[in-house]
Order: sequence, then structure tokens, then C-alpha cells
Amino acid sequence: MKDSIHPKYAPCEVSCACGNVFQTRSVKPQLKVDICSNCHPFFTGKHKVVDTAGRIERFNRKYGKTAAAAPAK
Repeated sequence: MKDSIHPKYAPCEVSCACGNVFQTRSVKPQLKVDICSNCHPFFTGKHKVVDTAGRIERFNRKYGKTAAAAPAK
């Protein structure tokens, strides 16, 4: 690997909008992020699946019957 063409890969401090700060490695010395694993709903267990306007039921009505009635080959 040539020394003069690659950026320096060094320790980096990542700070989230929620106040969480952790260390990683990057070519930049400091990163600021809006959301991290401490405040993201998927990782905190507060994730909610919202069925807007019955999309799942509408899909099942439209495609559920045809899949069951399709003749086997």
C-alpha cells in the first residue's frame, strides 16, 4: 500500500444528538450523527409497526385469495 495516496485511518469520536459519545476509527477526527443505537427505536425496543390505512389487510384481500386458488402444476 502506498503511503502518499491513502488517507490516515485514525481513532475517531462519534457524538450523537442524544448525547451518546463513542469511539471508532475513520479518516475524519470527529463525526456528528443524528441517531445512534442508543436512541434508535429499533435497537431500544420501542419500535412500532404502524399499519397505515389497512395496507396489510388490503394486500391480503387482493393477493391472498388468488394465491390460495391458484391451480397446482
